[in-house]
Amino acid sequence: MHGFRNYIFEKDFRIIYLENKLDILNYCCIDHFSDEKMIIRYNEGILIIKGENLVIAKMLDDEMLISGFIKAIEFND
Repeated sequence: MHGFRNYIFEKDFRIIYLENKLDILNYCCIDHFSDEKMIIRYNEGILIIKGENLVIAKMLDDEMLISGFIKAIEFND
């Protein structure tokens, strides 16, 4: 059960990409949002998403789902 408990309370930053959808877990905040570019801050740096028709399809305290035509995903310190 210890492994399952660690999985549930995991606070590592993660992204999961599935056909023009990007699920982001454990982010800190959104620095910039438009339909062509999003800048998302997490503990170790900044995530930049570029594309077309980007929208936040779902948003929770520590998770968001972005949909649209995703062209690039960049990581910066």
